[in-house]
Amino acid sequence: MSWIYELLAGIGVGLVGGATSGFMGTSPGGGLVIFSVLLLGAEQHVAQGTSLITQVPPTGFAGVRRYWQSGNRSPLQWIVWIGIGFLVGGAGGGYAAAGVSDAVLQWTYVVYLALLIAALLLRRDRKDGAGEAGDPAELPWLPLFLIGALAGFSSGFMGIGGGLAITVGLAAGLRVPQHQAQLVSLVFSVIPTNIPAAWIYWSKGLMVGWPAIIGIVAGLWVGTDLGARMANGVSKSVLRRVMVALVSLMALYMTYKALS
Repeated sequence: MSWIYELLAGIGVGLVGGATSGFMGTSPGGGLVIFSVLLLGAEQHVAQGTSLITQVPPTGFAGVRRYWQSGNRSPLQWIVWIGIGFLVGGAGGGYAAAGVSDAVLQWTYVVYLALLIAALLLRRDRKDGAGEAGDPAELPWLPLFLIGALAGFSSGFMGIGGGLAITVGLAAGLRVPQHQAQLVSLVFSVIPTNIPAAWIYWSKGLMVGWPAIIGIVAGLWVGTDLGARMANGVSKSVLRRVMVALVSLMALYMTYKALS
């Protein structure tokens, strides 16, 4: 039956998106958008709406717990300022996406991922750990707010959750240790800051069927935990290399979709 296929395909999408999310410490939106297109045959706007709607439940809780148990912390003031920026940017991104074509969204996605790859490649670690921010007082509110606004806008406009922008912004931009940056990003898969953007897509009917939605949410719960387990067993340099590789594959696939 078609609903069984949708359910199983949704579980597959959720597992892959969740595992990627837990390992890279980002929201699962990037994987959800791409695999909703690949496995569910969704159009770009529908894939993005599906991604945002399935990220409303706190599916990243297991991943947050794994990072927390490994000694990483997410200072409250970081969460507050990034969250405020996220809410502002998310609503703007959702309304902006509704007025453009699939091709524009796909090419914007490609450019966005390319910029994130460049930021990751340009970052250089120091062996003694100097220059990394661990004290909440070291980070002023404005950069945190701007990171949140960029993450929110990318979430609403491209349906990807915004976690990549948070992780890269904190790790590459503000010199936050990689594992800590990934924990902060995952916290936003527990806090439903993408509700404004998700509601915009929901109100326009831009989502797949309910069997697939249920499957994706179930897959996310399991996949995020598995990915976080793997991430906490490797070094920060390995994490960043894998992130560069995965984001590059995502960019290449979306380039192919935009050209086809």
